[in-house]
Amino acid sequence: MILFVAAIGLGLWVSEARTNVSDYDDMRTVLEVIAVVKRNYVEHVSVLDLLRGYVKHGTINGMLSVLGDPYTRYLPPHAFQQMRLDSQGEFEGIGIVVGLREGQLTIVGPIEGTPGFRAGLRGGDKILQVDDRSTKNMSLDEAVSLMRGPAGTEVKLIIEKGNTGEIVEVAINRANVKVKSVTKIEMLGDGVGYIRLASFTEKSAEELQTAMDELKARGMKGLVLDLRGNPGGLMDTAVKVADLFIDEGPLLHVVPRPDVDEPVTFYATSEGTERDLPLVVMVDQYSASASEIVSGAFKDTGRALVLGVQTFGKGLVQQVVPLRSGDAVTVTMARYQTAGKHDIHEVGVAPDVVVELPEGVDPPYFAIAEQSVEDVDKLVNLDEDPQLRAAKALLTD
Repeated sequence: MILFVAAIGLGLWVSEARTNVSDYDDMRTVLEVIAVVKRNYVEHVSVLDLLRGYVKHGTINGMLSVLGDPYTRYLPPHAFQQMRLDSQGEFEGIGIVVGLREGQLTIVGPIEGTPGFRAGLRGGDKILQVDDRSTKNMSLDEAVSLMRGPAGTEVKLIIEKGNTGEIVEVAINRANVKVKSVTKIEMLGDGVGYIRLASFTEKSAEELQTAMDELKARGMKGLVLDLRGNPGGLMDTAVKVADLFIDEGPLLHVVPRPDVDEPVTFYATSEGTERDLPLVVMVDQYSASASEIVSGAFKDTGRALVLGVQTFGKGLVQQVVPLRSGDAVTVTMARYQTAGKHDIHEVGVAPDVVVELPEGVDPPYFAIAEQSVEDVDKLVNLDEDPQLRAAKALLTD
C-alpha cells in the first residue's frame, strides 16, 4: 500500500472522481469501504453514523462526508488509475493543486509552467465556479473531475483573487501536464548554488541529486534549496530528500490510532549523504505536507537553516487501500510528527530566520519558474527576491 501525506485540504493527490453518478452505489462496495475506514481511520468511527450518512446521501463519498475529513474519500477505478499516474508526474488538466480552506475550494498553488500557472492562478485564489457550476458544497473529487479533461479542451473558472478580492473569469485550455520536481538550477555567485524543488513525485530525489551533481561540477560550495510554494507529494519521497542531507537519526514519525498500530519512525542512512554541504532551505505559507516533512527535519536536526515565513501546517497521512473491483479508498490513517516529534498540523514549521515579502507582492519564484531548467546561465535577480538574497547572505557572510 502507498502512503500519502495530506496537503492543505486535499490528500496529497487529488483524483478526478465524480461519484454522484447514480442514486445509490453498490452495497457490497459500501460495506467494504465501511470496513476499511472502521479498521484504519485515525479516529474511532461510528458504523451507525456512516450508514446514516449513506442513507442520507446515497453515495459513498456522501457517506464519508460525515467524517468531516475531505482527505478520506472513495476513488472509482478510473480515478484510482489517475492517482497512480499523478504520483508519476503526468496527467491531463490545467495544472493546479487545490484544497478546502474554511469550506471554500482554494488553490494551494499552480504547478509551474502549466496552463493554470500561465493563466495567472496563484496560491490563495478561491475557485467560485467551474464551467458555470458553483463550487459551494462541492467535493474535492468532483471539482478536480470538472477541471480535468482531454488536452486542448477549455474550462472556465470564476476566481476570487486571494491578494485583492477581485472576481475574475479565466478561460484555460487543458494540456498534458508533465510535472518536473526540479524546475530551476542556478549558480548565484560566490560558490552558492540554487535549486527550486516544486513538488515531491517518485523521481524527485533522483532529480535533486542530479541537479546537485551539476552544481558541484560548477564549483558549488553551499546550496539554497527553495521549497516555497511546494504543496507536497509523496511521503516516501520526502524522506528520501531529507536523507540526502542528514546522515543519522530520525527523519519522521508516523503516529496512527493507538489501538490500530504502533508509531513508525523513519531513520536517516549515512550512504551517499551530503552531510558537509552548507544548506539554507526557503519556505513560505504555501509550503505544505512533504515540504514540511523536509523543512521540519532540517530544522529539528540543525542540518540546515530554514528561512522565510511559517509553512501551511498539514500533518496528516493517508493510506490508499485498493478494493476488489479496481477501485480504492484513501483513508486518513495517521498524523505525522517532524524529526523532533513536533506535531505541525494546523501549526506549520516556523523558520529559523523570518524574512517576509512586501504585502501584495507575488513570491519571486512565480517569475523564475517560467525559465527552463536547462537555462542555467540566466541568473536569478537577487534584487527582486529579498528572501533569496537573505539566504545567499547566510551562506557567504
